Amino acid sequence: MKTLFAGTFLAALVALLVQSGSQIEAYAQERYADLQNFSKVLNLIQQYYVEEVDTKKLVYGAIKGMLRELDPHTNFMPPEMFKDFETETSGEFGGLGIEISLQNGVLTIISPIEDTPAWKAGIKPGDKVIAIDGTSTKGLSLVEASQLMRGKRGAKVVLRIVREKEDQPRDIAIIRGSVKIRSVKYTDLDDGYGYVRITSFIENTAKDLEKAIDAHVSKHKKVEGILIDLRRNPGGLLDQAIKVSDLFLKEGTIVSTIGRDKNNKEVTSATKRGRFTEFPVIVLVDEYSASASEIVSGALQDNKRALIVGERTFGKGSVQSVVRLADGSGLKLTVARYYTPSGISIQAEGITPDITIDDVDADAFAKAVVKSKGTREQDIAGHLRGDREKTAPAKKSRGTDEEGLTAWWKDVASKKDDNLSPKEKLFRADYQAYQAYSYLKAWKTLKNLVR
Repeated sequence: MKTLFAGTFLAALVALLVQSGSQIEAYAQERYADLQNFSKVLNLIQQYYVEEVDTKKLVYGAIKGMLRELDPHTNFMPPEMFKDFETETSGEFGGLGIEISLQNGVLTIISPIEDTPAWKAGIKPGDKVIAIDGTSTKGLSLVEASQLMRGKRGAKVVLRIVREKEDQPRDIAIIRGSVKIRSVKYTDLDDGYGYVRITSFIENTAKDLEKAIDAHVSKHKKVEGILIDLRRNPGGLLDQAIKVSDLFLKEGTIVSTIGRDKNNKEVTSATKRGRFTEFPVIVLVDEYSASASEIVSGALQDNKRALIVGERTFGKGSVQSVVRLADGSGLKLTVARYYTPSGISIQAEGITPDITIDDVDADAFAKAVVKSKGTREQDIAGHLRGDREKTAPAKKSRGTDEEGLTAWWKDVASKKDDNLSPKEKLFRADYQAYQAYSYLKAWKTLKNLVR
């Protein structure tokens, strides 16, 4: 009986191998036939096309055409562009300083990087680029659009953009320059609180963040809380997002990735060497916080380490692998999707904040606050006095409620710039950040939300 079973199993195995071999051979023959067609067309063009052709240009064009059938983050980069791409992740390069994406086929600004030519020229997140130096962007890939934007330092490029709530397109001239990114910016908020702005995830972002918080710790001895601002951060290097997350976690999953094989799940966990695991953390995000920003937000949120406030994030949850090709060109290929520790896909979904804070025009808000004067029952002439009402008016609170917020803005809005503290300069121009800071100061009340 055992011999029969073994013989039956062996026969089945042989049949399976024969079938698998046949399928592989059939697939190989089909692919070979397709490549034969491509080779024949290329050969016919080289021999009979009415004009001389650049073979490499044709091959590159064919590769780009093939990749157009895939997602917008899969790109082919000729040697010169691939060299620029490798330089960008080091934090210093020549160009405009913007992160772009294709949204419904329209070239869209995810974010201008702070202190770069595009940022100084007034480019804003969400701007739709419809022309570059007079050339329509319709039908262009991200690589082709990037090529049009690149050029010599000091040379001008004109972007025609469509901005939300504006009826007519506008032209914005930008002088190409040297883009040096300082990805971590720290502001001391006094009383043990600190504000850290991370503009992108490049080489050494995690180290620079660690240095900034170390400086804050050495100054204040006791850290009351840190506000991490990831708004308008388009992402960057995956390893830096993992290292930043690891700084704040004692344990737990940071991110997982799943590729074509759904059974092959790659999980990245905290190293248990996190140095900043005790003090309160609030992460501020918006609709332009993308990719690596979403990995950090998701890791700290799902591990109950931080409160996420602001707006739902961008939703760029795909993984790209970069391959250098033999001639110096490069392929950026989407190979997997990101998942948060709780198993939620970031792709097209984004991170939903624990507390939503809509952005408003800070200048308009400040002017409205200065002009406004809240009225209560006790302000009405001849009102009926309450049992506990004192003759003198009660001192107004400057807590985290609406009254305190309004009082603070009235006070700061009336000051001249020279008399403002770093905290006041930061928050007077940024209502959303001030609201997040108010929540950070109220951590003891809110901490149940992250348990």
